[in-house]
Amino acid sequence: MSTHHTWKFFRAGGFDQVRLESGSDLLALEQLDQKLWVALACPTTGLEFDSRTLALIDTDKDGRIRAPEIIAATKWATSCLKNPDDLLKSSPALPLAAINDQHPEGKQLLASARQILVNLGKGEPTAITLEDTSDTAKIFIQTNFNGDGIVPAESATDEATKGIINDIITCLGPEIDRSGKPGVSQAKVDFFFAESQAYSDWWKKAESDATVLPLGDKTAGAAAALSAVKAKVNDYFTRCRLAAFDPRAINALNREEKEYLTFAAKDLTITSGEIAAFPLASVAPGKPLPLSDALNPAWAEAMARFRAEVVKPLINDSDVLTEAAWGKIIATFTPYDNWLAAKTGAAVEKLGLQRILAILGSGKETIAALIAKDKALEPESNAIAVVEKLIRYHRDLYHLLNNFVSFRDFYSRKEKAVFQAGTLYLDQRACDLCLTVEDPGKHAIMAGLSGTYLAYCDCFRKGSGEKANRGCLHGWRFG
Repeated sequence: MSTHHTWKFFRAGGFDQVRLESGSDLLALEQLDQKLWVALACPTTGLEFDSRTLALIDTDKDGRIRAPEIIAATKWATSCLKNPDDLLKSSPALPLAAINDQHPEGKQLLASARQILVNLGKGEPTAITLEDTSDTAKIFIQTNFNGDGIVPAESATDEATKGIINDIITCLGPEIDRSGKPGVSQAKVDFFFAESQAYSDWWKKAESDATVLPLGDKTAGAAAALSAVKAKVNDYFTRCRLAAFDPRAINALNREEKEYLTFAAKDLTITSGEIAAFPLASVAPGKPLPLSDALNPAWAEAMARFRAEVVKPLINDSDVLTEAAWGKIIATFTPYDNWLAAKTGAAVEKLGLQRILAILGSGKETIAALIAKDKALEPESNAIAVVEKLIRYHRDLYHLLNNFVSFRDFYSRKEKAVFQAGTLYLDQRACDLCLTVEDPGKHAIMAGLSGTYLAYCDCFRKGSGEKANRGCLHGWRFG
């Protein structure tokens, strides 16, 4: 770039303003003495201009655009185009051939723009527009690889891998990728396989210790049957011990007659809570627990299951259970209880041991390769926002420069300036310099320095009564 740039000016509003007539003018913008700029700052709201473009230029996000940000936006846009003159066209469509692929960022932008259009099924278009970049999910809906590191089951080419991905989603929940499809990330895959290995290792402890599963594959069911009656059986033998300690307590331990009277007049069911609260069987010193006759009817079903699944296979098919035999049963299931309490890998338990073992045998590396393939597209995919930025600058930047560096649009009278909010009619006279002001109170502090007549107005929409933001409409009448 030349060290010195020759500028052209036009005179309007009583002072000289720079003409921006070529790409070389834009390239040299930072050389232009800012005393010659018409404006040095403007808000990002309240302008007749695309607010999204203004937000992109406002890099420090303070709600105002200043000269250094304008210069930075112009330098970036011109560096991404082969010919800076293209910015003067203010075209809403960005030709792919206009992107500077000799510049590193421009090369990435071009690749991303092409990927977007391919994903949208547009074949070989020559230009890209904001409509093409507006819907991220639509851009990626037709592809399983989009650079976000999340792969859906459809990304796999074999049913086995698809099944594992679906199993991960079933156990751990999905992560939604850019296309809106449920999928899995590497972190979730790693956690799933870690849980699967932990669950497998936990089961190996049972397989290596015969005491853990005393009834083999029927142990879990038997343990559940035992758990259902354990507190009640303990209660029975404790009462029998107390009866042996002091026979005077027998009546109280068996519950007194008057306690039956409190509910005897009611309509009862076998499972009634009042009945279930009574002892499991009649209490007496040293008395074995009957397993069939003379049992509390509310516990008959649970005790029958306990007898069939625990007592019969471990002791014998006796009609009674001694306290010594009860202690033996508890001791028999203690290793199982300890093993169960130390369970690991619960997140994948619903799949079952056999399925988990099959998954551990294969699949992790295949899914990791799919995720790596997806991640390889991350630069192109992440550049979508940058492609949108370049499209917006291609369309809007030159228009903004002619309302910031100079007020060409305002003084040429060919179109409204971006800061003009319409026309105010007062006494059949048209006031063209009408601005929206967010805080009229603050604005009025400086308004007296303007040397013009000002009118602050509240605007209402006819019919609906909708009120516009309180603003400042002030103007100079021309002609």
